[in-house]
Amino acid sequence: MKTMLREITLLKLSNRMQEVFASLKQGLQKDRGDIPGWVLVTVMTAGLVVAVWSVADDQLKTVLTNALRGVSQP
Repeated sequence: MKTMLREITLLKLSNRMQEVFASLKQGLQKDRGDIPGWVLVTVMTAGLVVAVWSVADDQLKTVLTNALRGVSQP
């Protein structure tokens, strides 16, 4: 069930990212000076972070918890 929910979430995220990128592409084709390259890079990076985070949430929590325990406990 959890895997199916993640797959549905990723599918929705993928569809939304495609819509955003299509919109950005259309805007860039109309007027190439409106959206600087760094904005597109920032949006794409944020999308990748969300995608990785949604898939590996539990693993990231475990890694962070273990790292913090290793630093705080001798």
